Amino acid sequence: MNTHLSGKCRSRKGYALLLVMVLAAASILVYASAANWASTSTVLNDRNNTYNRSVAAAEAATEVALGYMARDFFNQSYDPTRLSHYGGFVPTNDWASVYQFTDGAGGLNASWVSSSPNMVMTNLDSQFIGLYGLAYSCAVRGNARPLNTRYNMAAAVEQDFQLACIPVFQFAIFYTMDLEINPGAPMKVTGKVHSNGNIYSSPPSTLEFAESVDAAVKIYTNRAPYDPTGGSGTVPVYDIPPVPGSSSLTMPIATNNSPAVVKQITQPPPSGEDPMSPMGAARYYNQCDLIVTTTWSNVTVRAGNWDYFAVQNPDTGTTNGQSGYSFVQTNASFYDAREQKWTVTTDINVGALTNWMRSASGNPLNQAASSTKGHQLNSVYVDDRRVSPGKLTAVRVSNGQQLPPSGLTVATQLPLYVKGHFNAPDTTPGLANTANTKPASLVGDAITVLSANWSDAYGNNALSSRTPANTTVNAAFLAGIVQPTNTTGTLHYSGGVENFPRFLENWSGYSFTYNGSMVVMFPSQLATNYWVQTGTYYNAPSRKWAFDVNFLDYRRLPPATPQVRKLIRGQWNVVAAH
Repeated sequence: MNTHLSGKCRSRKGYALLLVMVLAAASILVYASAANWASTSTVLNDRNNTYNRSVAAAEAATEVALGYMARDFFNQSYDPTRLSHYGGFVPTNDWASVYQFTDGAGGLNASWVSSSPNMVMTNLDSQFIGLYGLAYSCAVRGNARPLNTRYNMAAAVEQDFQLACIPVFQFAIFYTMDLEINPGAPMKVTGKVHSNGNIYSSPPSTLEFAESVDAAVKIYTNRAPYDPTGGSGTVPVYDIPPVPGSSSLTMPIATNNSPAVVKQITQPPPSGEDPMSPMGAARYYNQCDLIVTTTWSNVTVRAGNWDYFAVQNPDTGTTNGQSGYSFVQTNASFYDAREQKWTVTTDINVGALTNWMRSASGNPLNQAASSTKGHQLNSVYVDDRRVSPGKLTAVRVSNGQQLPPSGLTVATQLPLYVKGHFNAPDTTPGLANTANTKPASLVGDAITVLSANWSDAYGNNALSSRTPANTTVNAAFLAGIVQPTNTTGTLHYSGGVENFPRFLENWSGYSFTYNGSMVVMFPSQLATNYWVQTGTYYNAPSRKWAFDVNFLDYRRLPPATPQVRKLIRGQWNVVAAH
């Protein structure tokens, strides 16, 4: 019996074969597309990775050149005429051998570098917005091309930055150490605040920071570990969010910028030190216009380093405690109840100094200063070399309500006292009016304010007998503090910013008006007794304090203002490679 497939069956088998062929073709297309996509994706990823590595290499090139420029700037040896020298430094690590570095103008193994030829007073970038400094405006561009790859993925990165000297008196409060501030009465800090350490603040009353606050380490809303005052405090009010972990600000004096080293800027130079060395140039002794040296046998007044320390002739006799110079007196002594010592004191009479500058004795030097330095005499360094066992050698400034025309800085390595109004044409308590003041600063191991009513006859009498008068001081303060510590189980508070200016009188009911900048650079080395709470050697005044906004104008900075150096980064951009 013969069997034959029907036409219907043959038709179905044909359709099935056709469907299989169509599906196979579609699968092949999908596979081919997937393979092509995978290949393209691999190529794109490889190209992208190659380019990103080239960008990183170009950035590394900029960092190398930038690092050498910053190094020389901090060492005060930066030379903006040697830009090709800085551009000649490129990465030399093992990974760098697979890249070709160029300056974009045909130079191999180099980066492109630019710099302003001179330092210019300018506004600062980045975290220092609102401040100014003397700055070089710089840029570095690195070009990097990978070698031995199938992709010519050259990349370029450009960094803009400033090499800046920043005057420290632009800060309301500047500490190179841990900063503590816990005022008992409400206080408002009206300028910028910086610490190279931690900031601790948990005051019993309201504390407001109106401007930026930053610390190189941390910012705490509690008391410091060695602060025994304790108690429940309030959280400070920050009008601008505080910034912990910011960059340190250091002086260009040595590789070690510790507070103990920074203290040397207030000390006379050792024999043989180059006054143009980083430390020598930073010393007040070498910057000041006049040097007053006191010994047990005599007083000598000389011009500063600017006039080769030329000796100035005395203008008076030596009777009644006079030194031979009308503005220097050396026989006064008074009792410091905090240090529990009598003082051996060199007194600087500011009014008499101003008169001396106008007199036949002082006027030639004043004219020479105007011609050589571009300003009249405006800074004095006092070096009292007398040592008396059990006594505190010190410097005191008095009769300073009106300052010399160009202002005045008085500096010493010793404890410094300011008696009565200083740089205060208007002495209305609490009036932050500095429109008619002169640029001024006071620098010492510690700074103590003696009121306009202070009498050396107080001796070591009871606190209740030492009645002050409302007093105004308008000047930047740069001095040390006695740091908080634990001595054989006894905790000691530094006194905080609120007690940075020391007091020795019963100020209850009286005002101390202050406009300036408070800078703590080092631990006190001579006036070293710990702060003790009110009611012992002093009672606190009503503090009418404000940052002196005049210091935000570089033309009104105090004479010989210290400057910290900083590399300030600006824009970072990936640019077209050449």
